[in-house]
Amino acid sequence: MPATEITVISAGSVAGKELLIPTGEQGNIMPHVQDWLSLKLKAKSPVKDVSTAVLVKGIKQWAAYEEKVGSKRIRTVFKIT
Repeated sequence: MPATEITVISAGSVAGKELLIPTGEQGNIMPHVQDWLSLKLKAKSPVKDVSTAVLVKGIKQWAAYEEKVGSKRIRTVFKIT
C-alpha cells in the first residue's frame, strides 16, 4: 500500500483527538510506510505511532508518527492509498 507524506496543520481537538487538516503539500512517496520506519530504526531515532490520537480531515486511511528531535516533537503524517 503506497504511502504519501503530507503536510498538516492542527485545528484543535474533536472527541478527545487532535484534528489535523492537510495543507495540500505532499512530500515523499514510498511503497509502504514500513520503508520509512526502517530508515528511522537504522538511524536509531525512536518513533512513536500516534495514529489513534489524531484525526485527519478528508483522508480515510492515514498513519501518524511522532519523534523527538532535540527539544522539539516532530509529527509525520502519511496518507495511505
